[in-house]
Amino acid sequence: MVDDCSTDGTREILRGLPGELHGQAVRVFFHEHNAGKGAAVRTALAKASGDVALIQDADLEYDPADYPALLGPIMDDRADAVFGTRFLGGPHRVLYYRHYVGNRIVTAVSNLLTNLNLSDVEAGYKAFRTGLIKPEEIKSDRFGLEPELAARLARKRCRIFEVPISYNGRTYAEGKKITWKDGLAALWWIIRYNLFG
Repeated sequence: MVDDCSTDGTREILRGLPGELHGQAVRVFFHEHNAGKGAAVRTALAKASGDVALIQDADLEYDPADYPALLGPIMDDRADAVFGTRFLGGPHRVLYYRHYVGNRIVTAVSNLLTNLNLSDVEAGYKAFRTGLIKPEEIKSDRFGLEPELAARLARKRCRIFEVPISYNGRTYAEGKKITWKDGLAALWWIIRYNLFG
C-alpha cells in the first residue's frame, strides 16, 4: 500500500497495521508530500515483488470483488494486461453525464492514436504483468496515468483484455476530485505519449 500523504487519518491506520493480514504480507510505503496517483503507482511498482500488478484506488469506487475478473485473463495466459470497464455491463452508480461524455471523447482520441478499441481508457482498474511497465517509465503524476498506461502497453504490443467491472462512483460532496481540467490534461498526455513517446 502506498499512502500519498493523506490527511484524513489513513496514515495513522496504516501505521497500526500488522505485518501480515489473512496470511498475506502487508507492506506500506509513505510519501512525504502529496505527489498524485501516478507517483503512488511508481512507488508501488518499484517495491512490487509479485508477477502481476493490480491497481486499486483507496476510495473503493472499484470493488475488490472484481479481482478474479481482472486477473483471470492474465492467469489463463490470454492477456498481458487487463483493463476494467464501467461501460460493458457491470453494475454502476449513475452519476454525471458530462463525465461520461468527456470519457468517451478521451477514450476515442486514445483509441485513435493507440489503435486499440477500449471502451473506457479512464477506468482506474488495471492489472498487468509486473515487468511490462518499469516504475521509471511512468511520467504522469496525476490522472494522466490511465491513458499513459494504455499508450505504453499498446506500444509494447501487449495482449490487452477489457472486462466489465462494478463502479460505485462518488459525488463531489463525497470527495470526487476529478474536474474538466483533468480531462484536458488527459488529452495532453494522450498526445504526448502516443506521438512523442
